[in-house]
Amino acid sequence: MQAFEGKVAVITGAASGLGRAFAEQGAALGMRLVLADIDSDALADTAATLRAAGAQAVAAPTDVSDGGAVEALARKTLDSYGKAHLLFNNAGVGASGLAWEMSANDWAWVFGVNVMGVAHGVRVFTPIMIGQNEPAHIVNTASVAGFLAPPLMSVYNASKHAVVGLTETLYHDLRKVGAPVGCSLLSPAFAPTGIADAERARPARWRNDTGPTASQILAARELRKAVRAGRLTATDIAAATFDAIRDERFYVFTHPAMLPGVRLRHEDIEMQRQPSDPSGPSSPSSPA
Repeated sequence: MQAFEGKVAVITGAASGLGRAFAEQGAALGMRLVLADIDSDALADTAATLRAAGAQAVAAPTDVSDGGAVEALARKTLDSYGKAHLLFNNAGVGASGLAWEMSANDWAWVFGVNVMGVAHGVRVFTPIMIGQNEPAHIVNTASVAGFLAPPLMSVYNASKHAVVGLTETLYHDLRKVGAPVGCSLLSPAFAPTGIADAERARPARWRNDTGPTASQILAARELRKAVRAGRLTATDIAAATFDAIRDERFYVFTHPAMLPGVRLRHEDIEMQRQPSDPSGPSSPSSPA
């Protein structure tokens, strides 16, 4: 997909962080935008700001963990603009702590958004894009945590590993049927995207009845510290992602310093060694 002006971009998690940066980049390229997020107030603010700057932007409050809500998002997209050319399955949340201290609600929430949100986007929008019979592209936001497994991040790591597997398979499936639809797997590391504050948007049905454990408090503190220290901004990552779309590049690693850790993990697997700790003192920084 080379041309963006006048095309339609659908962005989940669009109210803040990477999603908002994708929207700003798309607007600068003359795209028509459908913005989705569970935080309706922040979403309305993002849409209003973009429209005030001259963009065409429709706000669609959406809980991506709900398949019916994503189907409604697709209907709104088609009702508004008639087509969908670029889909960012970007909405994401995180929970951290010792693996055995993560609650059933933690697992349901993170997998509901990070995995099922992507799955619903793929399930609903891919047939629309194929039916248009013109260039289109899907970007699924994973993380370097889809290729590494640092401690205290079991739920998040597992969800992002699932996104990696889903997206690699999507690539093969699209090629198998000769679809004019490309896809990319975005895998950033720590960046100031708001992921550390995802708890504010956790639906009531998935909130925990008890307070956080010591390991969860520690992990949350370390996550905020790492996010604040991120050198790339959401805008930087969005620009790199649009470059990858133009180049039809599948793997989008915005933090190449993480790749030695990925190689080390592959070596551990090939050599059948015990897994190395990617957050250890002699390893690259852990992912976000």
